[in-house]
Amino acid sequence: MFSSIKSLGVSGIGGYPVSVEVYISNGLPHFDIVGLPDASVKEARERVHAAIKNNGFRFTSSRLTVNLAPADTKKTGTVYDLPILVGILAASGDLKQPAPDAAFIGELSLTGELRPVQGALPMALAAAREGLRRLFVPAENAAEAAFAEGLEVYGVENVAQLVRHLRGEKTLEPAAVPPLTLGEEPLLDFADVKGQENVKRAFEIAAAGGHNILIVGPPGAGKSMLAKRLPGILPDMSHEEMLESTEIWSVAGLTSHKRPIVSQRPFRSPHHTVSAAGLAGGGTFPRPGEISLAHNGVLFLDELPEYRTDVLEVLRQPLEDGQVTVSRVAASVSFPSRFMLVCAMNPCKCGWYGHPSGRCKCSEADVRRYHARISGPLLDRIDLIVEVPALDYEELKRRAPAESSAAVRERVNRARELQRARFTDRAMCNARMQTKELRRFCAPDEEGDALLKAAFDRMRLSARSYDRILRVARSIADLEGSETIRADHIAEAIQYRTYELS
Repeated sequence: MFSSIKSLGVSGIGGYPVSVEVYISNGLPHFDIVGLPDASVKEARERVHAAIKNNGFRFTSSRLTVNLAPADTKKTGTVYDLPILVGILAASGDLKQPAPDAAFIGELSLTGELRPVQGALPMALAAAREGLRRLFVPAENAAEAAFAEGLEVYGVENVAQLVRHLRGEKTLEPAAVPPLTLGEEPLLDFADVKGQENVKRAFEIAAAGGHNILIVGPPGAGKSMLAKRLPGILPDMSHEEMLESTEIWSVAGLTSHKRPIVSQRPFRSPHHTVSAAGLAGGGTFPRPGEISLAHNGVLFLDELPEYRTDVLEVLRQPLEDGQVTVSRVAASVSFPSRFMLVCAMNPCKCGWYGHPSGRCKCSEADVRRYHARISGPLLDRIDLIVEVPALDYEELKRRAPAESSAAVRERVNRARELQRARFTDRAMCNARMQTKELRRFCAPDEEGDALLKAAFDRMRLSARSYDRILRVARSIADLEGSETIRADHIAEAIQYRTYELS
């Protein structure tokens, strides 16, 4: 007696098809799972056995072999519990063989209840690509999986409910696609920040072009407060970006039935004690790290010099390539990592270097050692460096409302619309322009070119810094709706490269 059930697995952040083949043959009772299963897959024997018995079915007393094909791919996780159970019931004659366009994923409890699994959306998207039409998932994963187009997703609460549906006794209704606003949290508003208009302007430019930014200032100046409000002015996510980010979060186990999709740009703020593997991703079977969880959003590193050097150096390749490759003995996986890097730091160890009060006691050597924790190549990948001054009393007591994030976001969205019309790749923004796009879209006028040449010679800029000034100037021009990069755009862009980390 033989049955074959369609299922799916996850490798990296992508799903792939798996065929669960069940064969019942003569021989002494034995239950074996083959096809490179890990420990959690092998443990499915006990969960499936108990679930079948506890739902009133007779478990076969013959030899039982389950093969997970393709057999040369390592199978991990608990997603195969449900297809193994369905396969055994079909091979035993308790159920008809399910239709070839139906697939099953889910973890079982000993009583037959279905528990949620990680990676539901990547597997649902893979099912749609494979031409499957129906996917049975745990009820808590149904909302997330329903975002896969061209697929009917059925949320199942327990084995009894699934059996009644497959027998045609009481059919389930396909899950509806939930609203994109489900699970959204209210965003913090720039209107709450007093003063710091120059820093807000820098954040607006960074948001308009997707640029990396470093803010430097004493404790209490509002660095973290400003950074946490950046998501409120970032452009709206496209449907493709939502799916990309949700795939990553789903594999990491960060989605739920209350928040089935990432519809707001991610904001990740790892503590400075994070390891290199925690930032880049890792594990025996690689999982995404913080820089991938920040994909299409913001990675905020507060107290930048406090991070270990090896951790900061992990950022260099992803900032250039937009992806990070994690290699382990078991697998080598590439995770997407296009994010805005936002860093904050004090001007010195005590935080008060250069403050008019004179309270800083750090020597010049101490300040240089503190700044030396940040490598030149990493600084070269930061587009804007902005000083955040301490607020005086008059600014703090001011009651006049500041400009809201909504008003700034309107300007940012208009600038991004210009970029979407300009580039053939709609996911591209000014910060990700390559040499070809720089030559075509970032040629300044004659006066601007003369200004840029003078700055290049006087400031001894690197080739990368030269390119970044042009990209920032392009974003400033886009905020004004100007097709031409003028001298004033170049001047403002240069201003954000003039802060010296001594």
